[in-house]
Amino acid sequence: MCRCCGTNMNRRTFLGAGAALAAATGLAGVVPRAAAAQPAWAQDLWDPERPYAVAARPFRVQPVLLYRVAQPRPQASYKSWGSVQSHEAAAEEAGRIEKDLAGIAGQAGFEMQVLPVVKATSPDELATIERSQVDATVLYPASGGGSLLQAGMDLPDPVIFVRHRSGPLYYWYEALSVQYLRSDRPDFEAQREGPTPALSVHDVVVDELAELAWRLRTLHAVQNTLGARIVALGGAQGKYAANAPEKARDRYGMEIVEVSYDAFAPRLAAALADPDTMRCAEAWTDRYLAMPGTSLETDRAFVVNAFVLYGLFKELMAEHSAAAFTINSCMGTIIPMSSTTACLSLSLMNDEGALALCESDFVVVPPAVLLYHLCGGPVFMHNSTFPHAGVVTCAHCTSPRRMDGARYEPARIVTHYESEYGAAPKVEMPLGTKLSFLSPEYAVGRWVGCRGEVVDNPFLEICRSQQDVRIEGDWKQLLHEVRDSHWLMVYGDHLRELGYAANRLGVVWDNISDVTA
Repeated sequence: MCRCCGTNMNRRTFLGAGAALAAATGLAGVVPRAAAAQPAWAQDLWDPERPYAVAARPFRVQPVLLYRVAQPRPQASYKSWGSVQSHEAAAEEAGRIEKDLAGIAGQAGFEMQVLPVVKATSPDELATIERSQVDATVLYPASGGGSLLQAGMDLPDPVIFVRHRSGPLYYWYEALSVQYLRSDRPDFEAQREGPTPALSVHDVVVDELAELAWRLRTLHAVQNTLGARIVALGGAQGKYAANAPEKARDRYGMEIVEVSYDAFAPRLAAALADPDTMRCAEAWTDRYLAMPGTSLETDRAFVVNAFVLYGLFKELMAEHSAAAFTINSCMGTIIPMSSTTACLSLSLMNDEGALALCESDFVVVPPAVLLYHLCGGPVFMHNSTFPHAGVVTCAHCTSPRRMDGARYEPARIVTHYESEYGAAPKVEMPLGTKLSFLSPEYAVGRWVGCRGEVVDNPFLEICRSQQDVRIEGDWKQLLHEVRDSHWLMVYGDHLRELGYAANRLGVVWDNISDVTA
């Protein structure tokens, strides 16, 4: 298990965060059918105008200022480099740190709680920190010896910030070295005597608050991935990796709540037979089809039933305090039960701030949870194709429409491809849109990443939402990665953060768009 897993929340703490998760995903308006008279859904449970909101636990950051009080000695060297060598200078620097982190928290895009600065001149003074209440530590080693630095590096998920010109000069701006930090050179690390350092040279920031901000954003995503809870309707599996659910539990501490179709079938039948529930789904269908850029090219009844599934899936998430959902046998079992397909239902959930995936593929679930928190927008899980001339085609029937977390892309509501039945969105992504991709290698702990650009939205005889994407970088490396596997797509460039997260999680990271990164 990786270093980060030492800070997993216990069950009581996780359940205490359930209200925040419910509010962020719109689950607060859901009352489980078993506990309420019909109808169970508020009319505004689905609201396309509600701002996109990622369901995340608060992120608690502990700043720690390390320093040494220099004692003058006549005719002797008594101080090191650096400007923070007195209690007065430390107090002034603590105020500067608070201001810096408040600025980062205000623009983070998620709830970042900055704890009061801890000022320490000895390892014993760090013992007062309640580690269970800290998600990440920002170490400010202004002065002090190696034992003090090492003690600080043992705090939960630390990042090191040193000053050159952004404030008082730090001693450790000069003294940090691979004696304390892990390098990227295998030959060097092979000759290292003693334990391998937990932190690497990439965990150090000099002066630049923007560099600190994206590292904290990444650690926030890592913390919300570890111990995440996901509902798996029809059970958990892994594409070409039967051990994927086990790996998700062991490596990432994920809580997989498996709901059987035997348990789900009666509530689905009751919902489809309930007039109030169906009137609610009809009203939602009217509103959805009236959205700009939306055209209906399948039977309207399929869309209505897709909204019924949407409501039931949200019920399951609310009952289990989960912000993520996946469905197995989505191209089989669910279709005759619901008289539609789950494709549009999952798209609707992704558009409002949940993470909803088809096929219950736990090879991609952990990195999908990470990407969801990292980019603050929907994640599109899709099939991969054989790369040629720098182009791959990305296709699935469950694409979100709100991929940037704000606007809805145009969509034709058609049938699910393989069954020629139900309702699925064919989403048109703007040409030139920049994308990031992650391709997990089965369940072995290796991720391949690349950037791309949308060059076409064809309508081939494949899954309905489909984009031809030109790969940035040495695309021929993908020839050695063809596994008929699922990829993950998000808008924007997030490869830097993905590489940093992979390092923290102990996952091998291969970035083909930045071969030297």
